[in-house]
Amino acid sequence: MKRLFRACMMCFSMFCAIPCPYRGWDEEARPIMTLFLPLVGAFIGLIWTLIAYLARLVGVPVMAAAAALCAYPYLITGGMHMDGYLDVTDAVMSWRDVEERRRILKDPNVGSFAVIFGGLVLIAGFALFASAGEDAPVFTLTLIPVVSRCMAGLCVTLLRPLTTSEYSGAYRKGVKKSHVAVFAVITALSCGAGFVFLGKYGFAAVAVIAGYLWNLQKAFRSLGGMSGDISGYALTFGELCGIAVYALL
Repeated sequence: MKRLFRACMMCFSMFCAIPCPYRGWDEEARPIMTLFLPLVGAFIGLIWTLIAYLARLVGVPVMAAAAALCAYPYLITGGMHMDGYLDVTDAVMSWRDVEERRRILKDPNVGSFAVIFGGLVLIAGFALFASAGEDAPVFTLTLIPVVSRCMAGLCVTLLRPLTTSEYSGAYRKGVKKSHVAVFAVITALSCGAGFVFLGKYGFAAVAVIAGYLWNLQKAFRSLGGMSGDISGYALTFGELCGIAVYALL
């Protein structure tokens, strides 16, 4: 139980910007750390839902509420996934050879493609939240980050990592393929619960999966492997697809 607790706290401290009371690192708990990604997603999603609910309850102006809801997922993660989106966008959109794309991926400088497409993601997110109807169930915003993080855990566990990625080598040592079953079951249950409790808005989970896989395959083929940046790239677009369902249905 202590190892599970440490793995959970490690996952929260790494993937959520809210300060975590546990600041230690346990190498023995590292292989099971990613299993808590859906729990981190649920925590992030519940706060997102609460913000949307309170904005409606208090009567916050639509544009102000849209700005807060759009900014929230990037602020709560410390910009981690958006950083991956920007890095991978620069690399993939360069249309250079594989080695040069990998060099661009690791380049700390921000390129023009990152600025352009990062801006488009933010504009799209803001516009979608501003367009959401009053009848859109706010619990959709809990579902979206749970499913996106299930996909992240699933793909990071399954796919061949980039040799330059932190997920290669020692990081993957001890990670079991049985973890795939855990992520698959949670994804299936989340999708089922979405349709049962949210009706047509359950399609938000499907949209997240489709958007994640679409961007993932593009980056994976372009760079020749999986990495944390690529997962952030896919997660950012996948969640935007889920928000589109929440706003437009």
